[in-house]
Amino acid sequence: MKVAICCLISLIAFRTIAQTNNFPTDKFTIEGKVKQVLTFSTSDLDTFKTKSLPDLIITDHIGSVRHTLTHLRGILLKDVLVKAELDAENPKVLSEFYYVLEAPDNYKIVFSWNEIFNTETGNNIYILTDEDGKNYKQTDERIAIVTMTDFRTGRRHMRNIGKIIVGRAN
Repeated sequence: MKVAICCLISLIAFRTIAQTNNFPTDKFTIEGKVKQVLTFSTSDLDTFKTKSLPDLIITDHIGSVRHTLTHLRGILLKDVLVKAELDAENPKVLSEFYYVLEAPDNYKIVFSWNEIFNTETGNNIYILTDEDGKNYKQTDERIAIVTMTDFRTGRRHMRNIGKIIVGRAN
């Protein structure tokens, strides 16, 4: 009986640990409705212009403070996305495009083309390169994204982006 209980506890503990695994990413792809799939590694991201950012309080869906990100630097997401040529027959259809950012744990964030390229929000969506004085290559939360102007900042704070899927609403 004791052996069975020990096995059961071990299985439960193993399952719990498996659910909390962090999947650090060193690269991500931009795929979907693009003329050519692009892959960006952390080395590729180092070639983009970075900007110092103010500290950011991360809140949950009801506004409760979860934690604070400090000593931030980042790359504008749109500076990366503009490198992927959309599969659009003319500029009139750009309003039909959207971007789904996906992490290895299947967490997803969605932005419209207009939101990124046609509003002030697009000037405030960053891929973090430094947090708390550490370069993102030194952490297990590589290629994280934040939207500095969100009211509920945790909803679009994603760690470990694995891919960006470009879609088109029909």
